[in-house]
Amino acid sequence: MSDKSTPFLLTILGTSSALPTSNRYPTAQVLNVRGRFFLIDCGEGTQTQMRKYKIGFSRINHIFISHLHGDHIFGLIGLISTFSLLGRTADLHLFAHSEIQAYLEPQIKFLYPEGISFRIVYHPLNFKREQLVFDDKTVTVYSFPLDHRIATCGFRFEEKPVLPNLIPEKLKKYNIPIRNRQAIKEGADFVAGDGQIIPNSELTVNKHKSRAFAFCSDTRFNESYIESIKYVDLLYHEATFANDN
Repeated sequence: MSDKSTPFLLTILGTSSALPTSNRYPTAQVLNVRGRFFLIDCGEGTQTQMRKYKIGFSRINHIFISHLHGDHIFGLIGLISTFSLLGRTADLHLFAHSEIQAYLEPQIKFLYPEGISFRIVYHPLNFKREQLVFDDKTVTVYSFPLDHRIATCGFRFEEKPVLPNLIPEKLKKYNIPIRNRQAIKEGADFVAGDGQIIPNSELTVNKHKSRAFAFCSDTRFNESYIESIKYVDLLYHEATFANDN
């Protein structure tokens, strides 16, 4: 689901459960939406895997934490420490349970009595209903409640539409000035000098389809969140099989 001009690329850094293994890391992944990088969960080994897959630390400005079990958050304090050692100054936005601040701040204060080099902005999640948690010109992110032993959220990332391309041959045929072209890309028709109306559909082509991804962390099967994930192009859903499976 990726190309060079409009990447929509998921890199899975870890899929292991609570107990460490020799060849798999705990849960973490990075989603690249047209050059915007989002870290989802941050188990141990996240930094190592980011190095392995050449994901620049400075690209991570938004971290989404599904729930506060260790295999989903034990990599956070190490990553925050690395950010500070690298001299980061940009804000880090952390979307998680409100209690994550009580978990992180004592560690940060203990390790860095004089403070770290950047500000952490905490965004508490809602575990009762679907909620819009992030929105910019490229992507919209929603959280939605899952069914786990503790309060847990899934996340849905929706790419916003890309403006269509103008057809060069049509621009030349109708002698369309540069000043009109942005409006046409945004949906306007073109009125020629003789009053002829050239419909937008004749002037543009849109080869790009917006994409969506949903992340469902530890959860039991529950029909309540089907509406939150049913139309995505890609679904990541963790599962644990019982002995009878």
